[in-house]
Amino acid sequence: MTVIEKISEINETIKEIFEFTQNDETVKKDFDEYLATVGANNISLSQMEKVFLPYIFERYLDNKSVIQIFAQNAKNKEIADSLANSQASIYEIKRVLKNGFELLNLINEKTYTVLSLTKMTNFRGIYAGQFIVARIFEFRGENYVIEISSILSHSQKDEAMRYAVMKQVQNPKLLYLDNEEKEKEIKSVVDEMYEKFIKTFNSDIILTTNKYADEIIGSFNDGEEVDLSDKGSNIEVPKFFHVKELDNNYSNFLENSLGGFASHSEEYDVAVIFDKEKGLYAIPFYETFSAIFEGKEVENSKQCIQYFLTNEAIPDSILKRIADKYDNFMEVINKNIEKEFSYEELIEEYKSEYLKNKLYSSATILYCSNAFSQVFDIISTPKPEQTTVIEKVGRNEPCPCGSGKKYKHCCGKS
Repeated sequence: MTVIEKISEINETIKEIFEFTQNDETVKKDFDEYLATVGANNISLSQMEKVFLPYIFERYLDNKSVIQIFAQNAKNKEIADSLANSQASIYEIKRVLKNGFELLNLINEKTYTVLSLTKMTNFRGIYAGQFIVARIFEFRGENYVIEISSILSHSQKDEAMRYAVMKQVQNPKLLYLDNEEKEKEIKSVVDEMYEKFIKTFNSDIILTTNKYADEIIGSFNDGEEVDLSDKGSNIEVPKFFHVKELDNNYSNFLENSLGGFASHSEEYDVAVIFDKEKGLYAIPFYETFSAIFEGKEVENSKQCIQYFLTNEAIPDSILKRIADKYDNFMEVINKNIEKEFSYEELIEEYKSEYLKNKLYSSATILYCSNAFSQVFDIISTPKPEQTTVIEKVGRNEPCPCGSGKKYKHCCGKS
């Protein structure tokens, strides 16, 4: 099958997907609601693609995307499945080709040659050096770009890198998705750092507080000796509370990473743990959570349990570590969440993503991320002080203060 024939079949399948959104009763109703929600219910067919493509990929019905629902009974299931497995990312345009682009995926650090499904004249104004938020997919040995939702200029590199890093933090597997070489690199780094951690601390866990956690992690990363004798956790009354600095979002998570745990004025316990398989973790309130199973009075214990169960950054291995230590783990958990789960059912309910994929810690991902290194260098480098340039003003010229008077009759009086 030639490339032209493949493109023809792909475009035919996309046409069938659109017809599916108009003919399937359940999907049609949801699509109409979606159009109304985004204020696009009166748009023309030529404008529909900008709304239609995000809808089929990002809209979920009964835990399946619309494209996955379509793929179940598609005429060309191979193409439908390829579309369902597409990857949305931010890419740097390395070259504009005659029939597509050469793109560097800033998230998984892999370069792709992609073909366009439409004429290249539709991409006038897109040049090498720019950044695009796009969706690509692979079909029979070729990669195709199906959607470009945003374009950033070369001067917006910092913003593009921030976007890439935020996606890596939200979903660590994206750094090595479809990039076996990167995954090998990450695994090698984890193995090396684990041996270093054990050699440095004679343990895979350090119990400390937010006051010292940054110093301990920083010294370890820099290969410096760490005296732990005065850096233990001495919190007498275990208490769980909200720490706003941990609510990292797109706009502040990098700046918060510079401030670290110590930026919060109130002291709380932190466990620095090196998981042999997943990498380095810094787990707030680890001892507070453990105290619940020791029968201690813990303020906000129910919220603490919910935090450990629902926080995606806390892996199943951390829960297993605590469950193995305390025989009453499931009894206490079930009592608080009002369930009768087995441990396996609990993990399936709250940490199922860790069962489906091997996920490395966010700290490990950032350690191996080229995007994070570049952004971190930018935000951690002191900006040069701005120098005020004072221009000489003639005595008979208008005063620069804006008064309308001559300079000699205003600010130039002496």
